[in-house]
Amino acid sequence: MATATSLSLHGHGLGLPSPTAKTPARRLLPVTVRAMAPASPSKGEAAAVECSPSPRRQVLVAGAAVAAAALVSRPAPAAFAAADGKFMPVIDRKAGYSFVYPFGWQEVSVQGQDKVYKDVIEPLESVSINMIPTTKEDIRDLGPPDQVAEALVRKVLSPPTQKTKLIEAKETDIDGRAYYTFEFTAQAPNFTRHALGTITIANGKFYTLATGANERRWDKMKDRLHTIVDSFKIETKV
Repeated sequence: MATATSLSLHGHGLGLPSPTAKTPARRLLPVTVRAMAPASPSKGEAAAVECSPSPRRQVLVAGAAVAAAALVSRPAPAAFAAADGKFMPVIDRKAGYSFVYPFGWQEVSVQGQDKVYKDVIEPLESVSINMIPTTKEDIRDLGPPDQVAEALVRKVLSPPTQKTKLIEAKETDIDGRAYYTFEFTAQAPNFTRHALGTITIANGKFYTLATGANERRWDKMKDRLHTIVDSFKIETKV
């Protein structure tokens, strides 16, 4: 697989700012549905039982979700993925994106990220999204999938002390827009994170969504993580 030792995501040729550049603080008002947090991590199962809605309420909530989806002229992938109740949708039309995350993950604040959701028990299981301004108009302007993904994995998505390996990178098309999706591992001294990512350019911004899990839980989590990545798409801004 081709490497990208000469590619810099922050070089002048790519139109992306340095990660150290300060950007004005902003407060977004996303349309987000959040999972209920357990009352206490030590009482996870008991809290889950206490917070579980009644069968009648489940039917009413499901019916409301279907009715809301029917009001949208073209349902987003996030709406389909969340239909079985195992995922929660995030639709942020102001920022211009949507995706889903597994039910039970909690939203946390992380500097430099637009949104982060993670499992409170397994800290390596998370999804994050960020956006930086760019002068490019198409992700393909940055180069082929393997070169762009390799540079992003080594220079942005993993600490410099970790050994990374790009497993796969490919181009996909959603509604005529190009996305690069990729799979990689990042090895630290005591753990290895197996991760997925997807990137695209729209609205004058470079969007990056990344998700992953501990390598020891990859077989159990990979289908859910692929659902997260596959659900990501650019939405019409308001």
